[in-house]
Amino acid sequence: MAGTFSQIYIQCVFAVKGRKNLIHKTWKEEVYKYMAGIIKNKGQKPIIINGVEDHVHLFVGLKPSMALSDLMRDVKNNTTNFINENNWVPEKFSWQEGFGAFSYSHSHIDKVYQYILNQEIHHQKKTFKEEYMELLDKFEIPFEERFLFEWI
Repeated sequence: MAGTFSQIYIQCVFAVKGRKNLIHKTWKEEVYKYMAGIIKNKGQKPIIINGVEDHVHLFVGLKPSMALSDLMRDVKNNTTNFINENNWVPEKFSWQEGFGAFSYSHSHIDKVYQYILNQEIHHQKKTFKEEYMELLDKFEIPFEERFLFEWI
C-alpha cells in the first residue's frame, strides 16, 4: 500500500498440541530458521524466534498488509509439515489451535528480544502455563481458562 507507514511489533506465542515436549534441541534451530523464512517470504520481518520443548515465541515486525492470523496459520501449517516430513518425532506433530499475540512499542524491542533469547533460562523457574497466564494478565486480555491451550 503506497503511502502507508507503520510500526507494529508483535510477540506471538503458541504451543505443541497437548503441550508435549516434542521440540528437540538437535533440530529446533532448523525449525526456527524455517519459520523465519516463511515470515520473510510473506514480506514480514522476523526479529527473533526461540522457545523450549513445548512452545515457541516469535517476535515479528508486521506490515498492515498482512493479517496476523493468516501469518500464524501459514507458519504453523508449514512448520507442522516440515517437522513431519523430516520424521523428527515418533508421532504426528502438530501445534495447538490458536496463539497469543502481544504488541510492543519500538522502545521495547531490545527487552522483548532478550526475553525471548533467554527462554531456556526463564523456564527453569516458570512453567509455560505460568508464563502465558502472566502475559494475558499483564496485557489485560480477558480469558476463560477453559478456552486456553490444552493443559496436560
